[in-house]
Amino acid sequence: MLRRAAPALGLFAAVRLAGLVVLALWSWHLGHSPLAVIGDSWDSRWYTSIAAHGYGARTFRWPGGDVQSDLAFFPLYPALIKVVTTVLPVTGGGAGLLVSWAGAAAAACGIYAVGERLYGRRAATLLVLLWGLLPHAVVLSMAYTEPVLTAFAAWSLYALLSRHWLWAGSLALLAGLSRPNGYAVAAAVCVAALCEAVRGRATTRVWAAGLLAPLGWAGFVLWVGARKGDLLGGYFAVQDKWGSRFDFGAGWLRLGRDLLLRPAPVVLTVSMLIVAAAVLLYVLLALERPPLPLLIYTGALLLVAVGGTGFFESKPRFLLPAFPLLIPLALAMTKARPKTAIVVITALAGLSFGFGAYLLTSAHMPL
Repeated sequence: MLRRAAPALGLFAAVRLAGLVVLALWSWHLGHSPLAVIGDSWDSRWYTSIAAHGYGARTFRWPGGDVQSDLAFFPLYPALIKVVTTVLPVTGGGAGLLVSWAGAAAAACGIYAVGERLYGRRAATLLVLLWGLLPHAVVLSMAYTEPVLTAFAAWSLYALLSRHWLWAGSLALLAGLSRPNGYAVAAAVCVAALCEAVRGRATTRVWAAGLLAPLGWAGFVLWVGARKGDLLGGYFAVQDKWGSRFDFGAGWLRLGRDLLLRPAPVVLTVSMLIVAAAVLLYVLLALERPPLPLLIYTGALLLVAVGGTGFFESKPRFLLPAFPLLIPLALAMTKARPKTAIVVITALAGLSFGFGAYLLTSAHMPL
């Protein structure tokens, strides 16, 4: 597998390294430290605080009285940071970068494995390359959790396609401990297990996978609920203080109206366009008739991005793990002329590198 995936992994590493070089040069030009930009900004500070001091050590109080708690952040990533800082002489931010870079590499391998199994080596290579060139792909080089979630998700989906049920359930459990939207992996595994049961093909391993898959996400949600004195609602109350709630897309409609009526920050406009494109890509993905677990997983991620409110500028980041959305584009590029593919990839690279540098150094909005 690694030998077959080597060209894809090489291309992925090359484009992400090029993106980091552009970011570093622009950061130095503005007088910022590139390492601080990617390893000690926004959410990464919350994760390193949890790794160093545990939950409850960091909060943020708004003027109106609302308190944002670190209980909104899932535990696996800070636990990995803690392990790395225990073993290696690095800071929390440095450890977060090592974990994220390892996660991005593992995710690229998993994405290739899924793509190769379903559509062949060329499509799989393009799928990995496109994932590394998304407008928000700079996050894959930051001390953030998306690379780790994508790694667990991709390999869990590959295990499902390969009918390795216990691996699929176990990886889904770990995905659920990584991020709030990690529940999407559990949803894919549980639906696949249910389908096996309906067809009368459920074995002990299938049932075990269906039971294992949601334990990570549900376990943390219930733990936060117990800590807040409201077993079922405590975690969601914490998220509500962060402005994150499910409003069935009403927030997106308001944002769209505002964008039409008055000037808006570039980041919000781009975020709106990316989510709209994601909806279109999901329709195209469905028309390709991929295996059901890919549709369930991607649909669950898209549902949160479209139906959730708060931090609209972060929605494209939340969709980074939704790599199956890129399958229609990868398949189309396998049929394109080489010159056309090169032009498209070059344009995407320019957009990804430039916009990534802008996001982290000039946008002044939470990512």
